Amino acid sequence: MPKRSSLPSLLFSMAALFTASLSLAADKVNFQLDWLPGGDKSPIYVGIDQGFFAEVDIEVRINQGRGSTEAITRIATGTSDIGIADIVALLQARAADNVPVKAVYSLLSQAPHAFVVKKEAGIQSVADVKGKKVATSPFTSSNIFLPLLLEKNGLKESDITLVKTDPGALGPMLITDATDVVISWLTSVDRYRSQAKQAGTELDVIPWYDAGLEFYATSVIASERFLKERPDVAKRFLSAFHKSVEFAFANPDMAAKAVNKKVPEADIPTAITTINSMRTLVYNSVSEKDGIGTITPERLQLTWQATAKAQNLNVTDFDPESVVDRRFYMEQ
Repeated sequence: MPKRSSLPSLLFSMAALFTASLSLAADKVNFQLDWLPGGDKSPIYVGIDQGFFAEVDIEVRINQGRGSTEAITRIATGTSDIGIADIVALLQARAADNVPVKAVYSLLSQAPHAFVVKKEAGIQSVADVKGKKVATSPFTSSNIFLPLLLEKNGLKESDITLVKTDPGALGPMLITDATDVVISWLTSVDRYRSQAKQAGTELDVIPWYDAGLEFYATSVIASERFLKERPDVAKRFLSAFHKSVEFAFANPDMAAKAVNKKVPEADIPTAITTINSMRTLVYNSVSEKDGIGTITPERLQLTWQATAKAQNLNVTDFDPESVVDRRFYMEQ
């Protein structure tokens, strides 16, 4: 008997192979940093290094940044799909220009602003900075909230002498008593402590969230176009990102090495100390109550109220809920 044609079988095999190749093609996502790579950016590198994004068929490309404003702009214009930025900056951008960007995940549920002082100075609270010289960088967002912090603690701006200087000079100024207080992010405190240790002195830290400034900070943000056109990718991305966050803080050594593997100039010991220093900004009473990643209407409103007051904006002129899209991440 003549052989039955093998064409249908061949076509079926080719179709199966084509389908398999399509399923193996990972979705590409451009991720925007808000600053240079370091320990505080470790979750995105962990997700790549540990294969968390690959597990959900996502290939991530990382774009460096120079501040939250630039990160928001790059995402709004489509250069990047998703990334991280201060939600305060996003609130301002949405209120002013209605940029097509949404916050989808809260990374830092406490803001990182703090006072750093020498232990021997005896400055133990915000009230104690009255009459003191306070040094700050001219570029830090902490400066926006300083008047509000002082007011909440019964002080006026005239109660302190504020000096703006190069960020690299802040530590030496504090150690040599050229200033009594330094304004810093908690993620930078270990650098000052290292300088102080070399000089034979110790430092104390006064977090502003312990002194009345309670609001969200760094968050994952995404373009509205990305969320509309690729919702499944957004959900898979945030699932993997959350897994990366938990891994990074459970394994700071491995997280630091993941950053260094992609960015060799990122020093591993420095990255480890940075990861450890930001732990309380991620894991705290807020995240314990609401869950890491969650953005509640109540705390978002507090964040907007603080932002509006600090920037002399009318709090009722803008609805902060317009900044958030909660459909893509829900704490399990």
